Amino acid sequence: MLLGAGLGAIALLTILIMPAQATDLQISPTNPRLGDTIAVLLRPTASSEATPTVTMDGTAYPVFPLSGNRYRALLPTTPLDRPGRKMIQVSGMGEPRNVAVTLRDRSFPVQRIRVRGGGSGGTEYEFSRVDALKQIVSPEKYWRGAFARPASGRVSSEYGVRRYYNGVFAENYYHRGVDYAGGQGSPVVAPAAGRVVLVGRVEDGFVLHGNSVGIDHGQGVSSIFIHLSRIDVREGDFVQPGQRIGAIGATGSATGPNLHWGLFVNGKSVDPVPWRNQGFE
Repeated sequence: MLLGAGLGAIALLTILIMPAQATDLQISPTNPRLGDTIAVLLRPTASSEATPTVTMDGTAYPVFPLSGNRYRALLPTTPLDRPGRKMIQVSGMGEPRNVAVTLRDRSFPVQRIRVRGGGSGGTEYEFSRVDALKQIVSPEKYWRGAFARPASGRVSSEYGVRRYYNGVFAENYYHRGVDYAGGQGSPVVAPAAGRVVLVGRVEDGFVLHGNSVGIDHGQGVSSIFIHLSRIDVREGDFVQPGQRIGAIGATGSATGPNLHWGLFVNGKSVDPVPWRNQGFE
C-alpha cells in the first residue's frame, strides 16, 4: 500500500510539473478592435525543429523567430471584418491549440469630400504596383520599436473613415491610413527602417495615388506614402527612421496638400496608430 501510495504521488507530481501545452502563447492586445494588428507570441516549452503555424478565419499567417527561443505572427484586422469571436489556431509544436479572441466593434466617422479625379479612378499599373507592395513578406525584420511620425502636421483624416466622394458613397471602402495636413513641400520622413521597393510617379501612371513611395519594413509589414510633391529616394535604397523620403504635395486624387500614410500587415491595411504608440516586437 505504501509503495502504491508513493507511486501515485510521483505520478501526480509528474502531471503537475509537465507543461499543459507544448507552447506558451501570448496574444496582444488582449481586447483588439477593428483595424488592430494582433500579435501572437509563442515560446516553445519542448525542443522542436518545427516552425509553428498560426491561422485565423481560415488564413495562415507567416511566423518568424524572435530572440529568446520565441516566435511571432502578426494578424491584421480591418473595418470590413465582422466583429465578434475569432478563433486563433496554433499548431506545429505539440498539441494544437485553439484560442478565442473577441474582436470589438468600432465606430468610424463619415466624411463627404470633393476631390479631383473623383476619388476612385486609377490605372491598372498603379494598382498592380501597390498590390505587389502589399504582398511582400521579407524574412528580415528591419523596424525596431515604435514607428515615428512621418510628418509634423496635424492629423486631418483618421484611419477607417467612411466616405462620400463627390456625393457618391464608396461601398466597401474605408480610409486605409492616416492623413497629415501640411504645407506644400513640407518634409516627409520614414517612420521606421526599411527598403524602398516602390517609387511611383504621376507621369508613369500613378494618377490616383499621385507621386508615391513604398517601403518594405520586413516580415509582411510595409508603408506607402502618397500625394507627394517630390520624391527623394530611389527603389533599392535602404532608409533609416527619420530619413527624408519626399515632401508633402497634392498630386493624384487629393483635396489639397497632405500626406497619406498607409500601413500594410500581411496584405491588409491596418491602423498605424498602435504601431506609433506601442509598437510591435
